[in-house]
Amino acid sequence: MEITYIGHSCFKIKGKNLELVIDPYDPDKTGYKLPKLTTDVVLTSHEHDDHSFLDGVSGYKLAITTPGEYEINDVYIEGITTFHDDKEGKDRGKNTMFQITIDDMNILHVGDLGHLLNKETLEKILDIDVLMVPVGGFYTIDAEEASKLISSIEPGVVIPMHYKEDKANPLTKDMGELKKFLDEMGVENVTTQDKLKITKGEIPEETEVVVLNPTH
Repeated sequence: MEITYIGHSCFKIKGKNLELVIDPYDPDKTGYKLPKLTTDVVLTSHEHDDHSFLDGVSGYKLAITTPGEYEINDVYIEGITTFHDDKEGKDRGKNTMFQITIDDMNILHVGDLGHLLNKETLEKILDIDVLMVPVGGFYTIDAEEASKLISSIEPGVVIPMHYKEDKANPLTKDMGELKKFLDEMGVENVTTQDKLKITKGEIPEETEVVVLNPTH
């Protein structure tokens, strides 16, 4: 399996039988360039412009924009309802987390999660190999909350997303920087990668943080 970080909360996942794009963003609304994306399935965690720009993706057979269970080409996808804030959606509405079983691995992309997960929701989560989690705060959980979430899920690999990439970008200017999350996790001398290529047998037993370079 191969994971590419497009930027913000957008990823492309390439498995043996299927390609997926998660949370494509509108370049006109975010200030980030969006590379040409083609895929089989596109997923959106919520309807905000920086997470649901379907016009930026081509070739897909299926767009999943709501919670529920889906299966295509031996890939299983489950959308789980959560909230974009810590007030049960009163401020920013609902958010869908997607857990994806592909190439014998379980991936969880939590979207714009705005709160820690309760016991009922945690019980729905599989044994996660790769977790994609927002760490910037302001619109989502912050670095400290992300660290607590990681402890409750215990994934093999964590890929941080949705943090301040550019101080001049109005979309992320109030978010925390990646370094704050790395410090919270006790990560030193992190090496960034352009892509994560990994198999089930390569998933570490102890949680590791992998920082991917955005392609935008």
